[in-house]
Amino acid sequence: MIEYIKGELTELTPTYAVVEAAGVGYGMNISLSTYTAIQGKKETKLYVHEAIQTGGRDDSYTLYGFQSKKERELYRMLITVSGVGANTARMMLSSMSPSELCNAIANGDERMIKSVKGIGLKTAQRVIVDLKDKIMSSGIADELHVGTQSGAAAMVNTGTRDEAVAAMTMLGFAPAPSQKVVVAILTEQPDMPVEQVIKEALKRIK
Repeated sequence: MIEYIKGELTELTPTYAVVEAAGVGYGMNISLSTYTAIQGKKETKLYVHEAIQTGGRDDSYTLYGFQSKKERELYRMLITVSGVGANTARMMLSSMSPSELCNAIANGDERMIKSVKGIGLKTAQRVIVDLKDKIMSSGIADELHVGTQSGAAAMVNTGTRDEAVAAMTMLGFAPAPSQKVVVAILTEQPDMPVEQVIKEALKRIK
């Protein structure tokens, strides 16, 4: 079993990387999170998940590369959920950072998970039900500084939050960073009207 591959990064696209180690080039499917982390590097170390499919006409052997053990662990959790295949799990990790995805699962945020292409409401709910406890008990949540919302964050007006995030999404901003900014604003000023939240979010969002 391959744990990781360390070597020269000889080819890189947003979805694929080739790492040469000891004269062998290993091609790996990667997420956008990993692409961002290793972009511009000459040498890299990617943690590997091996996907071996047997049966049918052709057997296949595919490598998936991850910039951290945490991302790989989260990926392996995602593919245990019914309805979430290898490519869907990679899409989820490309749409959100591992910490954002863990936060969405830990806090039962169906809307955030459903915003990922290919994820419907039932699958989003299944991801939350199947993985919420696993994420909190595995230690990955602690490493990613994830927790269920408490204190001021728990008092955020969810109606205002959802309306503001929906408006930001319609304006062309990605759901994950939009929610992050909106929640921060509502934590500071819980009674702020939705239109003011949107105006403030437009100033803050990167």
